[in-house]
This record gives sequence, C-alpha cells and structure tokens, in this order.
Amino acid sequence: MRVSGPGVRSPRTWAAAALSLAVGLACLPALVHAFDEAGAAPDGPPRTTVEVSPGRCGRGWDRAVPGTQVFELHNTSGGAAEVYLEDPGSRAVYAEAEGIGPGATRSLTVRLGKGAYAFRCVPEDADAVTGPTVRIGRGRAGPAAAAVTEHDLIPPAIAYQKWVAQGLDEVVRLTGRLRAAVDRGDLAGARAAWLPAHLGYERLGAAYDAFGAVDARINGTDAGLPAGARDPSFAGFHRIEYGLWHGASAPSLRAPAAALTGAVTALRDEWSRTRMDPAQLGLRAHEILENTVQFELTGRTDYGSGSNLATARANLDGTRAVLSRLRPLLATRHADLPGLDRGLRRAGALLDGFRHGDRWDALDSLSRAQRERTDAALGDLVERLAPVATLCDPRRTA
Repeated sequence: MRVSGPGVRSPRTWAAAALSLAVGLACLPALVHAFDEAGAAPDGPPRTTVEVSPGRCGRGWDRAVPGTQVFELHNTSGGAAEVYLEDPGSRAVYAEAEGIGPGATRSLTVRLGKGAYAFRCVPEDADAVTGPTVRIGRGRAGPAAAAVTEHDLIPPAIAYQKWVAQGLDEVVRLTGRLRAAVDRGDLAGARAAWLPAHLGYERLGAAYDAFGAVDARINGTDAGLPAGARDPSFAGFHRIEYGLWHGASAPSLRAPAAALTGAVTALRDEWSRTRMDPAQLGLRAHEILENTVQFELTGRTDYGSGSNLATARANLDGTRAVLSRLRPLLATRHADLPGLDRGLRRAGALLDGFRHGDRWDALDSLSRAQRERTDAALGDLVERLAPVATLCDPRRTA
C-alpha cells in the first residue's frame, strides 16, 4: 500500500472531513420549519451563534427546537479550540469542530431530538470546559458515540503492532526464498516465490506512511522516476516483478532481490523498537482499502504479474486484522457494525471467486459486469469504513 507525498491528508484533517460527511448524512431527513427563535432564514434550519471560550463556553444557545440545527461557533478566546456537542450525562458526542482559531467562526450542522445537550470547549492549552445544558423534549436525535481517548487505543495498538511484527518475520522468510531462487538462476521458481512474499507484505497494510520511507524501497512504484521502470532508483517488489515478467536475466535481478531482502529485514528489526501511534489505527482501517481502490482496482501497480486482485484480497485481510483489534471499541459505538461485517464477507467472497488454486485472474481478464461488481463491493466498504476512522479518532476528555 502506498500513501505518500504532498497530497496526503493529515490524520486530524481526514477525521474532520469524515465527521463532516457523517454529520451531513445524518441530517438528510426533512429540515425543520420556517420559524426560529435564533433568527434562521425562512427556507433553512435554525441558526444559532454559540460562543467558544473558557469563560463562556456554549453561551448563546438557550432556546432549542428539535430537528436539524446549524450552530455558528464563534471563538472569542485568544487561542485555538476544539468544540464537541455532547450528552452531558453519557458524554456521547453528537458533533465536533476542531481547530477553530481566535476570532474565527465555524458552522456545525447536527440533528437534535429528545435529550440533553451541552457544548464542551477544549482550548488548545487549557482544561476543557462544559457549557450550560439545553434540553429538548421531543424528536429523534442524530447519531452519537462515546469519545475514544488515546488511552483506549493503546491496548489495540499494542496488539496490532505485535501482529505486524509476526507478519514481518514471515515476509523476511518469504523474501529470502525469492532471493534464493534468483541467486540460483531459477526464474520460474522466483516468479512462483514472488507473489506469496508480496502478498505477505501487503497484508500488513502499510497505509498512511505506517512504515515510513522504507516502504518506498520495499513496495514503491516507478511513479515520478525519470526513466520509469528502468530508472536506477526503482526498487523493491515491483522492480523485481517488472524484471521477472519482462524477460530480465537472473544476474540482473540479484542486486534488487538482495536490496529487497535487506530492506524488509531492516524494517522488521526497526519495527521491534518502534512504538506505533495509537491514533493511526482507525485511519489505517479505512486507508488500506481506499488505497486498494485507488491503486489495485485501477491496475496502476501491475508490473506484469497480473496480481492486483490477489493483492486486493490481501489488503482485505489486512483491514480485517485492524478491525479485529478495534472491535471492542466499535461494538458499543458503531451502529452499522453488522453492515460493515456483511460488506467484508461479501467482498471477500467476490475476490475469492477470482482465485483458482495458486492462480488468480488478472484484472484485465474480468468482464465489465465483474469489474463493476468488484468496484461496487470495495467502494461500498471504503464508505462503511469511514466512520471507523472518525469514531476512533482520539479526543481529549479533560
């Protein structure tokens, strides 16, 4: 998997975008009627200006109506702040806005119903403050979930890191087998050894720069290289793939195979001393399959082996590995977890249908109907995984 370069979104930026999407989807039901004590336009939902500051958090909203609301969050303090609209009893979060600068105003849209609500202001360098409680006596509220803290994410992150370490041991073993076949001049054996080694690496889900710059030496492409696939800087699995399926000699592949084995071994050794950022775990659950759709289902990473569908299946396994560690947190927060599980099973069964023993169908051999079903199944999963990243984005509670 590959996500790097200037176009990559930061984790917090991505989570904010995902939350905006989630809130937008939650607000699709009919909007409230024309009148509004807070001064809404006749053809839109109520709009209320709410103050964001340590001393006056949530001030300005004291008369509430059920339905879709737009809050204009105005930061009157001297520093940036995050704001959560939550149930003051359960602390379940209905909506949030982050990075509101001094003097800035941010719109927050949310659907409110029967229940209690309070704004919680979290200044950048000060303790969190909870504003007045506002109660609504009727209507159906939008979705809410208890905030996940970084402390909550530490146990699943440690468990996932241990799983990755075991996977890297296996990748080192499999790349060693690939190198041995190249060294003895057995190109047929090298082609047979290449795919298991590559899939072993892909299952580890190196999304969102999880493995840093070393990922480019292990699994990079020729994108941006002056000489393309023939560029001396082209390295790793795809460099060897290109040679094995384009008539390269065994001697010409010995150095790339040795470099790949060295890079994978160095990653394994370094990983044992690395402490993974727990905040990345929810993002990775989404980004692995987002990258699959972007790179594998478009054939952009096929250098001759025709193994994109096999790689997509390995990426699905990697996604499941992340979700299994997050499941205890998601079980009480993700309302559509059963739907996500059905989507995973459906995508797995579809991809498994392209496997015939040790051989996989090539992407370009699929019919139009098969391509459309595959794109739809994986695209649906990417959408279903977006709330996982949002729900598991750690939030301050004090």
